[in-house]
Amino acid sequence: MTKEHLHLRLNSGRLSKNKILELVEELLHAPDLVGELLKAIWIEDKENTFNASWVFDHLMRKKLDFLLPFIDDFANGLENLESESCIRPMAHVCELLVLAKYKKKNPKYIRGLSSSVLEKIVSACFDWLIGTRKVAAKVFAMTSLLHLGTEFKWIHPELKPILENSISTGTVGYKNRAQKTLEELKKLGY
Repeated sequence: MTKEHLHLRLNSGRLSKNKILELVEELLHAPDLVGELLKAIWIEDKENTFNASWVFDHLMRKKLDFLLPFIDDFANGLENLESESCIRPMAHVCELLVLAKYKKKNPKYIRGLSSSVLEKIVSACFDWLIGTRKVAAKVFAMTSLLHLGTEFKWIHPELKPILENSISTGTVGYKNRAQKTLEELKKLGY
């Protein structure tokens, strides 16, 4: 697959789930195009379209390692996201990265995620959690922040009151994840 072919596919109208999965299969053989996919996400975010972000999320589910050479570009773009349709998949990818480092203890991510990158993920996750985002981004942010707090000790004391104050007004999914996160925080002494 070429850069031109990727852009042609992304700009050919809304992609069905099957078309997304077909494109992901092609991208599995073109890891160098992840940078182009990220550029497309930043553009689509401003246009309120989302083909690239959905393809990106599905690709990262299959081959998260493809992101490591582009991790700084990924982290640098998080703070500028505005579209819910782009934020949700990017929040999910943040969660995948954090789980790879802290839960799975994968050496590639322990080495590959610098403090600077992690700080940008922390900042984005807090913004998504306390902002007016839909529940999916908030849920992914909660999980990411819970694990990031094992390295950045200031996170857990900040996270706990946010969840306590928002749990009663959240959706069922939000309440469920917030309750589980608060239980984990309690086990950790918060």
